[in-house]
Amino acid sequence: MRRILATVLFVPIFYLLVAYLPPVAFFGLVTVAALLAVGEFYRLFSSDGPWLLGMAIGCTATVLLLCSAQWPTLVSDRAVLLLTALIAACLPLASHLDLRRALMQSGMLVTGVLYVGLTLSCLLLTRALPEGEFLIFFVVLITWAGDTGAYLAGKMFGRHPLAPIISPKKTIEGLAGGLLLALGLALVSRFWFLPSFSITDCIILGLLLTVVGVLGDLVESAMKRSVAAKDSGALIPGHGGMLDRLDSLLFTAPCFYYYVSLVKT
Repeated sequence: MRRILATVLFVPIFYLLVAYLPPVAFFGLVTVAALLAVGEFYRLFSSDGPWLLGMAIGCTATVLLLCSAQWPTLVSDRAVLLLTALIAACLPLASHLDLRRALMQSGMLVTGVLYVGLTLSCLLLTRALPEGEFLIFFVVLITWAGDTGAYLAGKMFGRHPLAPIISPKKTIEGLAGGLLLALGLALVSRFWFLPSFSITDCIILGLLLTVVGVLGDLVESAMKRSVAAKDSGALIPGHGGMLDRLDSLLFTAPCFYYYVSLVKT
């Protein structure tokens, strides 16, 4: 019930932001989600206590990276990434930790920016494309369909584990259910709001985004298992943290953007 209520509250807000408000409103939504997600990422790996300086640098770099996608003439993504890497490389020199742990913290700082900021920036790049609002609806809908179909099919028919060490509850039957629901909604989306996509595009994207989304889910599961955490946070009732909600989208967003920008053009 908590999952359903959280979804019911979020869906109309998301629809209004994307469909009726200017792109900067969507930028605001993505930025808030990214800051929450990258903050959870850093907290997962803060075994030595809160690393306020590193988290502040990582969050700032994440926001600047998103700004570079929204306003590419004002902020350079290459400059943001280069400066982040150089600062992270220098931080161990001023750390009170032993050199090995300090270097690991610096590595996680850069990883968080790439894992969250760089991937979510692809949503802003997608929104800037022709029919951008409909493309956003498509990638979010198919990602959700893959997750939901896998969850429902796994609960009802799951017998064979997909990745038993990383995520014992995920099953091959669940993956098949996710593929079927994603394919069905991808084809429905073509006739509903995205006629520029061919049936072939819908089939490819339905399969591709579901598989990539499962990989994203498994990657985050591996991260949480490595630190013995069940969820990345407790922000959303019934859903865990923001990173738990975005894990699949972190992988599907760049995959979808490059398919549309390279294959469809």
